[in-house]
Amino acid sequence: MNNIVKFACGAALMASMTLAVSYAQEAAPQKGAEKARPARGGEGPLSGPRVDVLNMVRPIDIHDTIWIEDMTSVEVRDSIKAGKTTALVIVGGMEDNGPYLPVGKHGTVMKIEAESIARKLGNALVAPLINTAPGNPEKPGLPGAIALSRETYHGVLMDVANSLKAAGFKNILFMGDHGPDQPPQIEVSKALNEKWKGTGVFFAHIPEYYNYADVQKFEADVLNIHEKPEGFHDDYYSSVIVMTQNLNNARIPERIKAKKTSINGVELYPTEKPIADGRKIVDFRADATVKAIQKLLAGPRV
Repeated sequence: MNNIVKFACGAALMASMTLAVSYAQEAAPQKGAEKARPARGGEGPLSGPRVDVLNMVRPIDIHDTIWIEDMTSVEVRDSIKAGKTTALVIVGGMEDNGPYLPVGKHGTVMKIEAESIARKLGNALVAPLINTAPGNPEKPGLPGAIALSRETYHGVLMDVANSLKAAGFKNILFMGDHGPDQPPQIEVSKALNEKWKGTGVFFAHIPEYYNYADVQKFEADVLNIHEKPEGFHDDYYSSVIVMTQNLNNARIPERIKAKKTSINGVELYPTEKPIADGRKIVDFRADATVKAIQKLLAGPRV
């Protein structure tokens, strides 16, 4: 019995000594680092003191991108300091686009155009794509037609815009590639301008981006393309825009196999001319949008 007691006491003493040594060996927090936080579920063994990254000198060149989600926090910080104070809030939409174009077509088009618009502006970055448009989520529809309630959509636009303001952006501009996107963007812009009046931050909807009537005229007058509707929510100009990114966006390999490579009476294969037309349409839309944005930002803020 005495041996058991002695063993237990020895074990307890060893445990206490080990614990004391482990505490003594903990490194003091580095200067500029946050105080160590207790580990929580999901945090690994490296979740200790953190360097104050937001106040550090950026150690490498800024990566060449206009997409905020693809940038580091110090890249965003330094881009804003360098004058990139315009943020584009872009919205697509998920709906039926016929048997050849994915339900997220509007989002793909919006991202392609946003890249071109931001680079042509030279002082803009782009927020992550919002690819769900306002509608009735409970209404039965075609598979893939995901929608947000009006209240949720308003809330998403408000939260994204307020986040961009908090980050330091001065001009926060809304654009949508889908019809239902437009009216709520106008309403949210007005509400935010009223809320943040006098702060030097400006919010606006850019209607000139959603210019498909002008695109159809450009297609006919400049590209000499004349479509004959087949009844699908699909068209030559949308197809060739998404083809500039990837032929799979218009299911070209599958359509070649099925010998269904035309839309509205216009051939998409061979792909060289359609892709060239797509680039011309992207530039046409981007140029019109950039011109409208520059005019808006140069004028009085209403």
